[in-house]
Amino acid sequence: MSRAPLYFVRHGETDWNAEGRLQGQRDTPLNRKGVAQAAEAGARLAGLLGEDVGALPYLASPMERTRRTMEGLRAALGLDPAAYATDERLKEIGFGAWEGLTWKEVRRSDPARAQARDRDRWNYCPPGEGAESYAMVAQRVRPLLDAIDRPTVIVAHGGVARAVMVTLGAASAEEAPHMEILQGRILVLAGGTRAWV
Repeated sequence: MSRAPLYFVRHGETDWNAEGRLQGQRDTPLNRKGVAQAAEAGARLAGLLGEDVGALPYLASPMERTRRTMEGLRAALGLDPAAYATDERLKEIGFGAWEGLTWKEVRRSDPARAQARDRDRWNYCPPGEGAESYAMVAQRVRPLLDAIDRPTVIVAHGGVARAVMVTLGAASAEEAPHMEILQGRILVLAGGTRAWV
């Protein structure tokens, strides 16, 4: 099945990102660096798409950090900051009881489960309400991806980026959980390939 290219933007930095904390589905705001990264992503998108930048659909996770990134990106492009859609299926992976912790804290407080996750990061689901595996996130986003029929700009999260790459054949389930997902950059996904711009 031939798919339209996606221009994927991970939200800008939050204080929890800077501290290495698992945000999951906690609503955390962008920090000053994150606001700058949103504008930077807009400039990169303008360089990539040129005059077509205003004609594409724009779709974001409904979480605050993604909405603020989308609005900053669109403002940098000279577009109406509010003229985009949100979709619940783009929310970040749920880390359950681990949300708010750093990986170091998880390994110290829950070593057996942390080791179990290390053995199979794609399929492992943390403990606690709302927790998900990357495989579960991939199932959640697949119907959304299947419905996209033209080039689209998406602003979402690192875990969602991993699930999207695997779903689109741009990364394997083994490599995706270990990949760095950059902030302030554009991940171009087209024809089963990936490239950072």
